[in-house]
Amino acid sequence: MLKIELNEQEAQPVLSIRTRTPMENLPQTIGEAYGKIMQYMTELGVQPADAPFTAYYNMDMEDLDVEMGFPVNSQLQGKGDIVFREIPAGKYASCMYTGPYSQMEQPYNEMFKWIEDNDYQPTGICYEYYYNAPGEVPESELLTRIVMPVK
Repeated sequence: MLKIELNEQEAQPVLSIRTRTPMENLPQTIGEAYGKIMQYMTELGVQPADAPFTAYYNMDMEDLDVEMGFPVNSQLQGKGDIVFREIPAGKYASCMYTGPYSQMEQPYNEMFKWIEDNDYQPTGICYEYYYNAPGEVPESELLTRIVMPVK
């Protein structure tokens, strides 16, 4: 059973890249975006403020609308396809999921049910924050915070 929380969040500045990709190319797309943003942050001499995230704006597995990025502590200049923006302030339902990415349907379903049971509505965007990576730990120990803005 997941521990789902509801929080009021401040606006979060981020550096990110938004693109479209089929599901099968997603790991490569995410890896390239994180690499590019990290390289730029190194050039700027700044550190991420939190774990990297991927935002999903749709669930079309053939044509995912995704945004990959890092939270930052201040307003920064974008560069090329890297943009500075803010994840808006507001109410967010979230949970920490431990386990393989391939089994994330279950926590998503639990969250959608919790949101509905508590009379909120999802806005259609889902954020995943990754606290470790498949190369670092076994799949069963992958830590992902799933965050959904609600109204």
